[in-house]
Amino acid sequence: MTKSKSRTLVALVGRPNVGKSTLFNMFARSRKALVENTPGLTRDRNYTEVTLNDKNFVIVDTGGFEPSTDDIMLTQMRTQTMVAIEQADILIFLGDGKTGITPSDVEIVRLLQTTDKKVFYTVNKVDSEKQEHQAVDFYGLGVEKVYPISAIAGFGVDELIDDLTEEIPEHSRDDELYPRDAVRVAVVGRPNVGKSTFINLLLGEERLVANPEPGTTRDTIDTVMKREGKNYLFIDTAGIRRRSRIVDRLEKYSVIKAFQAIDRAEIVIIMLDSREIVTDQDARIAGYAFEKGRAVIVALNKWDLIEKETNTINEYISEVHRGLKYLDHAPILTLSALTGTRAVKIFGMIDDLYERYTKRVSTGELNRFLESAMASHPPGMRRGKPIKIYYMTQVAVKPPKFMFFCNFPENIHFSYVRHLENRLREKFDFGGSPIKVVFRKRVGKLSEPHARAYAKRQRKS
Repeated sequence: MTKSKSRTLVALVGRPNVGKSTLFNMFARSRKALVENTPGLTRDRNYTEVTLNDKNFVIVDTGGFEPSTDDIMLTQMRTQTMVAIEQADILIFLGDGKTGITPSDVEIVRLLQTTDKKVFYTVNKVDSEKQEHQAVDFYGLGVEKVYPISAIAGFGVDELIDDLTEEIPEHSRDDELYPRDAVRVAVVGRPNVGKSTFINLLLGEERLVANPEPGTTRDTIDTVMKREGKNYLFIDTAGIRRRSRIVDRLEKYSVIKAFQAIDRAEIVIIMLDSREIVTDQDARIAGYAFEKGRAVIVALNKWDLIEKETNTINEYISEVHRGLKYLDHAPILTLSALTGTRAVKIFGMIDDLYERYTKRVSTGELNRFLESAMASHPPGMRRGKPIKIYYMTQVAVKPPKFMFFCNFPENIHFSYVRHLENRLREKFDFGGSPIKVVFRKRVGKLSEPHARAYAKRQRKS
């Protein structure tokens, strides 16, 4: 994500496990960042909007910064932190009052002192005035002021916030971190199928830590990009494993946040490893997205590793349809996030699917469709009496939802519901968008104006 031009960006920087994510959540008044007593929990940059003392700004949480390391993961985390330092307008350094100064703290502070940016030096895990002496040693780093704080208990934080917000200019609340017109796209799947690599490829930068080690992504990370005048919000998620394989509390929280990402999204890209096709866990993820009414794209990643013959793609598509029931309408894309093959096509698929996902059809068109559908395929009988559908109207989008008024709604067979869904999809070009169909009993004689008013009330609710 590029730095906001209108909002001040504040970056939290420090060694692993000094409490950056706890302070981030305290500023944001949320549990947006995962917090656990585990070094290296945060690995990617995590942005959120904050309002404190009537000042609006953006804060970014960073992974633990180890200046000197040969560890691949820590090196990648250090790169992410360096990007945040470069982007930021203001920096907050966090030390650990219980551990004291370490060689890494010294190197980080020396790095921050080479910038021309305002730096607030804080010492976390100081829970009361009696413990303030734990912060005194940090003055030896050559800094003018040290803020002893407790990100958990709130001790000393008010003074930090007051001084921080003094440095932040006034901005309009309309200058949003995430544009309102951005299409929200969650990328979900099992661990190590290539989700972070895929998003990095689309962005053209190492925005997310991508590593062959399963479980590299632990939190949900939002990233905005603009392409050809359109805004997209990509949500990278932790890999979702089977419940029986979730062995610790941290991973449990990561999986919960991944499912919450589906709740926030409009379009869900279910990423599969082409070498494994569809597993039970993939079906579980797809089923959740389907139940939530999300538009779905199935991405078969690592396609470059598959030996191809003339009919290979058709065989794989058939296998996906067999494994992901109820998603036979969802578009499928084969790609390689590593080489970039066909990955850029995802934007055209997102645009096309979103257009259908938000489509509205006039009531007049719908009822002409209903008349034709009823004439060619009546809904059947109920105890010798014909089932009649009097009227239909569209009551919602995201996904398109249609309400039918009839005499015996409880006797509409599920096969007839599927028939109407397929006819609607074909007639009005809904393509890969999900469709919801609801039947209601007509009470009295429902005129067209009454039905229109009912549909309007449904849309508002």
